[in-house]
Amino acid sequence: MSSTTNSHPSPDLDRTPPKEPELPETAPETALETDSTPTEAASDADTAADGNAPVGADAAVDADQDASADVTADADASPGAEEPAEAPPAVRGRRAKHPGAARSVTYTVTSLAAVLVLFALLMPNEPDRFRPAVFLRLPVEAVFGAAVLMVLPKTLRLITAVLAGLSLGAMTVLNLLDLGFNEFLGRGFNVVLDWVLFDDARTYLEDSMGKAGAVAVVIAVIVLVIAVFALMALSVVRLANLLARHSGRATRATLVAGTVWVACSALGVQFAGVQFAARSTAGAVQNRVDRVQATLKDEAEFAKIAKKDAFAKTPPDQLVPDLRGKDVIFAFIESYGRSAIEDPVTAPGVDATLDDKTAALTQAGYAARSGWLTSATYGGSSWLGHSTFLSGLWISNQARYRTVTAGEHLTLTGAFQRTGDWRTVGIMPGVQKNWPEGKFYGLDNVYDSRELGYKGPKFSWSTMPDQYALSAYQRLEHGKKRDKPLMSEIILTSSHQPWAPIPKTIPWDEVGDGSVYEDIQKDGKKASDVFYDSAKVKEEYGKSIEYSVTSLIDYVVKYGDKNTVLVFLGDHQPLARVSGDDADRDVPISIVARDKSVLDKIDGWNWTEGLKPDDTAPVWRMDSFRDRFLTAYGSTPHP
Repeated sequence: MSSTTNSHPSPDLDRTPPKEPELPETAPETALETDSTPTEAASDADTAADGNAPVGADAAVDADQDASADVTADADASPGAEEPAEAPPAVRGRRAKHPGAARSVTYTVTSLAAVLVLFALLMPNEPDRFRPAVFLRLPVEAVFGAAVLMVLPKTLRLITAVLAGLSLGAMTVLNLLDLGFNEFLGRGFNVVLDWVLFDDARTYLEDSMGKAGAVAVVIAVIVLVIAVFALMALSVVRLANLLARHSGRATRATLVAGTVWVACSALGVQFAGVQFAARSTAGAVQNRVDRVQATLKDEAEFAKIAKKDAFAKTPPDQLVPDLRGKDVIFAFIESYGRSAIEDPVTAPGVDATLDDKTAALTQAGYAARSGWLTSATYGGSSWLGHSTFLSGLWISNQARYRTVTAGEHLTLTGAFQRTGDWRTVGIMPGVQKNWPEGKFYGLDNVYDSRELGYKGPKFSWSTMPDQYALSAYQRLEHGKKRDKPLMSEIILTSSHQPWAPIPKTIPWDEVGDGSVYEDIQKDGKKASDVFYDSAKVKEEYGKSIEYSVTSLIDYVVKYGDKNTVLVFLGDHQPLARVSGDDADRDVPISIVARDKSVLDKIDGWNWTEGLKPDDTAPVWRMDSFRDRFLTAYGSTPHP
């Protein structure tokens, strides 16, 4: 067994005793200097280092010091190995004085490092996959990593461990991003396209929490990311050095673990419905590589698709001739999804509102038809839904959006502008900075949040209530005398998450400059009290849809006339917390008109009468609507 005295035995023949040190020091393992074989000596050294061998109190202290060595220290069990770096005298003194406490701290830190690494290797990237059984699997990456680290020399082992830890940190951060994107957008994080969305997220935080709150969240996220990388790297280094110090046991354990993994993988062994032999990290890396390749390929293919347009060369006088003289409004209601009409929590209030407003339209001489469209986005990224609906192209990611808006593909709104017979305007209360895409959409003038004259408070993310935005539209455009009819695109935002506080409808002549909303906003619920409560958030979401629909239909009833044609729809479903994990991407769409001939043109669509589409109503992809609409109202295709 290796010596446990306070100095090395001298190999000199005269056996001159060595000079006594000032303080007791831990002797390095001397397995190679005994008569035992290297394997036996290493086994004995492991036993002593664990403090389990009956070698006395001094040996226990020495073993504790060895187990507590700095993570960068190394004690290879091969000939010529360097001695572990010694701790400062004060530290050695504390360890000698409290060996039990020191050993407990060491074992705890090492255990936490192992748990952190295993968590990173087994962590799923979808919320519904978080189950205890997922973390009770054997990851092949851990077996392979241990085998590699044990055979590397000290310096290369340290470098490899650091790089492996940083890689695990990166995978952990990406998995966290996947969790967030799946929760809010119903899809994983795209490492090629989605970085631009962080600026939108920061803006959303500022609008919802204020600038100070947003800054605090951003700082916390940055600190968390740095901590993940640092802790993961330190954990892998610590475990790598532990493997090197106890190479005999580590080798045997790695062989056993590898054998178990191969056997369980071959036999398909499952634990609580989960495959025991895991390769989550390798699969996740391959999945991300595949997604990057698919994204780059999709960009190239979509650029070719966007250049094709069935109505690209249609003469102006052959575009929507059957709507000449009509004031046409295309209105989007934020997050107005199928779940609002069908979910047991939201449906009673929303359906009652739709029935009530259908009756109000009928009494005012209007009629309505409704169906379903499948949106290109889910939970957010509203501009993808808007552009899909108006361009007739499937705009499912930011790259496609940039491609189409940089080109000249004809939009539904642009078709009205091309005729020269309409004045085209946009009411965009959610736009708070310059918006060059207005030119692509064919809008003569865009009124953003800075140009609508609002003097009231914000309602969380929404810069102003929908009723005010519609009142401003009446004052700035619709209520004025004109030489041409209006074609308008209106984006309503009061039903945007976090759905608190929600405005209330008031008499139209009291809207004014919006100051009247001060008390309404103060009396409303706080976003923090609603958004994270699964029951309350559904209730408030439903109320926000009721408010938006009521504002829009009340506007048409009050300010519309025989030439008014309203097309309104949702841009996407709300996030999964509201719509459900298995929700589809369908949104309601309705066309409202007083002129019977307008609705006669779409009789063949088999839409439901009224504002609430039936379950049996047709479901179309959102990108198909542009061509259907243009064709229904007399447009002639000219590719």
